[in-house]
Amino acid sequence: MRTTKSIGFALGIAALSLFLGAPSQAQTVEIGTGIFCNTQKQIERFVAYFDGDETTAVNAVNAEENESSACIHGTVAFFRGPEIETARNKVGAYHILKVIVVGILTETGLRSAAPAASFSVESVDEREA
Repeated sequence: MRTTKSIGFALGIAALSLFLGAPSQAQTVEIGTGIFCNTQKQIERFVAYFDGDETTAVNAVNAEENESSACIHGTVAFFRGPEIETARNKVGAYHILKVIVVGILTETGLRSAAPAASFSVESVDEREA
């Protein structure tokens, strides 16, 4: 059952897509939980620090940047942008993606946010077929 908040959020996303213009291909708003950093350099540093413990890696990047929210672990609504590169560490390989965050999950539900560029990662399965 949809709530008024989720309908309002969906309408906000629809309005945003009209405001940004009609793209040549339709884009879908995704909702996902993961790591989101302000810059490509920060997400690359996250991958370098990541050894299976996301919290430790996020804290290390934030300490380096002297900014408590340079990288966050959270659930957001976003438009997927281009894959920038593939980064590797001793744990695995990760696609670095540019995303546009348009909403954030809070204790009271999903809240729309001003569109903001961010960077994220997704694990790559490099096993041979």
